[in-house]
Amino acid sequence: MLTEIADGVLVHRSELLRNNTVVVTGDEGVLLVDAGITGAEMTCLADDLRRLGRPVAAGFATHPDWDHVLWHPALGEAPRYGTARCAEVVREVRSHPDWRAREAAGLPEEIAEETPLDLYGLLDPLPGGTTHLPWDGPPVRVVEHPAHSPGHAALVVEESGVLVAGDMLSDVFVPMLDVFADGNDPVAEYLQGLAVLETAAQDVDVAVPGHGSVARDAEVHARIQRDRAYLHALLDGSDPDDPRLTSPEPGWEWVAAIHEGQARSVAARRD
Repeated sequence: MLTEIADGVLVHRSELLRNNTVVVTGDEGVLLVDAGITGAEMTCLADDLRRLGRPVAAGFATHPDWDHVLWHPALGEAPRYGTARCAEVVREVRSHPDWRAREAAGLPEEIAEETPLDLYGLLDPLPGGTTHLPWDGPPVRVVEHPAHSPGHAALVVEESGVLVAGDMLSDVFVPMLDVFADGNDPVAEYLQGLAVLETAAQDVDVAVPGHGSVARDAEVHARIQRDRAYLHALLDGSDPDDPRLTSPEPGWEWVAAIHEGQARSVAARRD
């Protein structure tokens, strides 16, 4: 189901991981950001857009994680964009003869049979220095940064005052570090990304995380500060005072396991 969160901007939420797909409406069609994770969800989204008389004019993947680069034939054949680095990463994934089996093995077992991989990661790279998405709709600014994943980018829907944050500013996930990349400092990169988002958020009223609930007004900056406090706790080797680690909701206990792994990784780097 599509829910309007600001003028001309709607959200469609996935159930399992609470992924948010963002729809930006233009005169002739829509921009679809992070399309979803199961065939049924993406078909439902396509049906909703059809009832609104709004074909998909363009797509965008905020970063190269599997749950942000999927697509479904029901959504059409519009160009799908990502940053140059994001497109490079998924192109490398698809270059391996057994890429499909590799990706399927990493899917949550609850949706492994329902996640279509045929159109996985077929992105058009944005040229370096691109500031706005090339589509026939309201201006959408591209804000690239190094946090969480290579080629990660937020979007700012300028006329609507909406920040599409990708896998950041979540109220269900703690900051997830790019701990697998060689030679980087994932905490420093995440702090840099938060600084970039903080600047971008100066002109917005609403922020949509990749997972979780939409933030409004003062909550946008409160989430930035919460994520920053979590990262500084990792650096200090202290226990974060973070409600996301003690959620009473069944099924989300594994967020604490993510934190424990990150704490070990950061401690090893510090030592």
